[in-house]
Amino acid sequence: MYKSGMSALRVNRRMLVAAVMVLAFVYLLVIFLWGAFMDPFQYAVQYENKFLPPGKDHLFGTDFMGRDMFYRCIKGLSNSLVIGVLASAVSSVLALILGIASATFGGRVDKLINWCVDLCMGLPHLVLLILISFMMGRGTKGVTIAVALTHWPSLTRMVRAEVMQVRSSQYVQAAYRMGKSRFQVALTHMVPHVLPAYLIGLVLLFPHAIMHEASVTFLGFGLPAEMPAIGVILSEAMNHIATGKWWLAVFPGMMLLIAVVLFDVIGDHLKKLWNPGSGNE
Repeated sequence: MYKSGMSALRVNRRMLVAAVMVLAFVYLLVIFLWGAFMDPFQYAVQYENKFLPPGKDHLFGTDFMGRDMFYRCIKGLSNSLVIGVLASAVSSVLALILGIASATFGGRVDKLINWCVDLCMGLPHLVLLILISFMMGRGTKGVTIAVALTHWPSLTRMVRAEVMQVRSSQYVQAAYRMGKSRFQVALTHMVPHVLPAYLIGLVLLFPHAIMHEASVTFLGFGLPAEMPAIGVILSEAMNHIATGKWWLAVFPGMMLLIAVVLFDVIGDHLKKLWNPGSGNE
């Protein structure tokens, strides 16, 4: 009776974890699709409606050009999600390749990759983002490349540590004795071993990428001012917040915060689902 109760509790906890993760994913997917297929007229300039406070006609109010802040925030967050996902995907693939290569080949390759990791992590992150974005011509291309090239070091270290644990195992050594090349061993044994930790790290990269994209854009080195983006909206809000137009900063900031927290929730719950010891919690 006791064992069946504990089993039911375990199942219920895992179902709850999965449900929370699915709800967070669905919310982010809805924001992304809503913004991607939104009619530009919904956040178009309408000077006759400028600086309207939040109400039933404009849920988040309007800005200094009369643009509806609700629809503009949806579109801006959708653009940030696209850049964050794209940059995180590129950065994570780079981290996977470098992490496996560092632990598999060792020697000079390992030293070179670790030196690059230390160099990248030793520089102030925001300064490095601004420099790369500026060198790449700013805009969508510049900020995407900047985020992609600066978020791989920590995940590379994690992948390297996972591979270091498995490279001396008996089945890996047996594969070498059977004539398998290092590339074949990495593809058939290393990648499957690090895949769960890699996917969790990939999900946890998203909030950092989104926040840094918004930060660089807020400082004027990211997306152009005519493009709806959370960083652009918050930057424009700074010119009017002192005059009591609080809704220009509060609602975009809340939407950005919710998106970042939801990505963290998805990553943390993936850890619980894939961690063999989580069933004992």
